[in-house]
Amino acid sequence: MNTEELKNQGGDIQMQESPTRDVNVVSTQQLTSPVELVKQLPITAKAEKTVLEGRQQIREILEGRDARMLMVVGPCSIHDEQAALEYADRLVEVAERLKDRLLIVMRVYFEKPRTTVGWKGMIYDPNLDDTFDIATGLRKARSLMLQINEKGMPIGTEFLDPIIPQYLSDVIAWSTIGARTTESQTHRQMASGLSMPVGFKNGTDGTAQIAVDAMISAQSPHAFLGIDHFGQTAVVNTSGNPHGHLVLRGGRSGPNFDAASVAEAHDLLVAGDVRPQLLVDCSHGNSNKDHKLQGVAFKDVVGQRHDGNTNIIGCMMESNLNPGAQKLNSDRSKMEYGVSVTDACIGWDETAELLGWAHEQVGDVAGVPVAD
Repeated sequence: MNTEELKNQGGDIQMQESPTRDVNVVSTQQLTSPVELVKQLPITAKAEKTVLEGRQQIREILEGRDARMLMVVGPCSIHDEQAALEYADRLVEVAERLKDRLLIVMRVYFEKPRTTVGWKGMIYDPNLDDTFDIATGLRKARSLMLQINEKGMPIGTEFLDPIIPQYLSDVIAWSTIGARTTESQTHRQMASGLSMPVGFKNGTDGTAQIAVDAMISAQSPHAFLGIDHFGQTAVVNTSGNPHGHLVLRGGRSGPNFDAASVAEAHDLLVAGDVRPQLLVDCSHGNSNKDHKLQGVAFKDVVGQRHDGNTNIIGCMMESNLNPGAQKLNSDRSKMEYGVSVTDACIGWDETAELLGWAHEQVGDVAGVPVAD
């Protein structure tokens, strides 16, 4: 029986009722399948070109065939499509101007892992009011990613729920597995099948070994439970992702962007026989959760690259149109435009200044591309 036949018969099949089942489940709601959402919001030729070129350029940076630095910058999370598009417009202009030495990717995050509870991102609660209209959230996320790609700006994101890639992975050039999920077998398996390079963050305690273990796992083939393009439960067989890499983001033990920490992480990567290149997240533990300190980490890391450490392939910054953070409010008129609703971000002016400074600093070590 094929997938469509199963789908068509779904309304005729009833689950056996039992007091042992769904004790704490209030309700379930069927979603549009990935194939249906993609049909409604298909990838355009221009967006597809942006994704494919972005992925290839990132692979070449990881493989040492492109000596530019990778810069992943953008809001901690997206909650306002208009502000995100304005940010993308500004970033496209900077990326074009600095492209000889920097490859700039926009951070477009729709899923937010929470230590306890809180707003989980636009996919889950696009209205910011706990109505959890996930169907609308998925549609808005895909639509916005398509629009940003059509501007010529490649996208980076974090994958949290293993179902989401079926809906969005075709419009993403770079991805991460977060500090809370790098140790998860589910996410390592998922990463093994992702179509783009994937960065594994060190654990929340600052330990890089779990990310090294994740890279070893993700580069291997896996078979696991997932969903297919029709939304049906399926066994997913993967070939392994050869472009996993480490992302240092600090932790409870403090920052790990300094030269000694980078060298220690490099030794772990070499010992694990995985890719020695790494990227540094200048936010989170590396800024002691103070957005004003991101620039300190950024300049230190770019300085290490300038001094010849080519194992450092790039940086990530949490950046928005305006600096700081604000509380959620379902009344959008009471919220500040272009200000984060999750982690505090640096503002646009500082972002552009830092990227311009980095362009000058890496000038004497960059070349595009490096010959095979």
